[in-house]
Amino acid sequence: MARMGDVLAGFHAAWEFESDSVLIRFERGIRTPKLFQALGERRIPLDAIAAVTLTPGKRGTVVLRAEPRPGADPLMEAAAGQLKEGSDPYRLVLPAERETLAEYYADELRAMIATNDPGPAERYLVQPPETPLQFKAYDGKASFDGKAVHFRWFWTGASSAKWKAGDQGFAVSDLCGVEWRSPEVFEGHLRLLRRDGVPQPPQADQDPAAVVFGLGYGPVHESLPFAAAVLAAVRTGGPSALPESTGTDAGARRDPADIADRIRHLGELHEAGLVTDEEFSMKKAELLAEL
Repeated sequence: MARMGDVLAGFHAAWEFESDSVLIRFERGIRTPKLFQALGERRIPLDAIAAVTLTPGKRGTVVLRAEPRPGADPLMEAAAGQLKEGSDPYRLVLPAERETLAEYYADELRAMIATNDPGPAERYLVQPPETPLQFKAYDGKASFDGKAVHFRWFWTGASSAKWKAGDQGFAVSDLCGVEWRSPEVFEGHLRLLRRDGVPQPPQADQDPAAVVFGLGYGPVHESLPFAAAVLAAVRTGGPSALPESTGTDAGARRDPADIADRIRHLGELHEAGLVTDEEFSMKKAELLAEL
């Protein structure tokens, strides 16, 4: 039988077997996928595992994989099947010569989860990434403190619909879900799904409740843990940081230098004819009011 504390080391990660869970520790080496480095380590309770497989891998390797139960892990729920194989945190790749050892641990794990319900979990069993979290999208900066999500638009990237709507703050209690579309595909984005039923534009670049990705913006290792943390907070009914959802960060005081920079960008848009005199005056007044 596998002993508590037994460790099976593979490429980029090592699995430590415990009585009620598997602790996955990811390496931080330069060849390790960035998502693994960002995750650091993850404890997977045995009741979060539906099945265990061992299959041949590429170039003389074997792959041990724990199949998570649907709904057990907010990271995998947010990913919604979009992760590339090499970035799957439930895969442990080992040299083919360690196949016998891998088969031993696969059998041990199967025995430990034999009575598990393979169906959807009623709640998240794997801990979400810790907050606070933030990342830069193409059209704005997204931040999450565990209680509310904030989007601060970049004047150079955000659509007119977004900068006219102003920076956004969404309390967890105002949300019913999260939609993550990988930055590695066309039209990648992170969209917050609102509980109030307000119609949301189909295009993420027009939706003030979404940020869009682009080349180098919103990479998987930053935006996916962010999406998972928000999703977990929404599902567990995390506390609200804002008394109500508003178009600006309620009660927040901006850095004067930040306000000055944003007014300068606004002036450039005005001079370029992209903002009317009325819009310029109104938005400038809004920014000054945040000081």
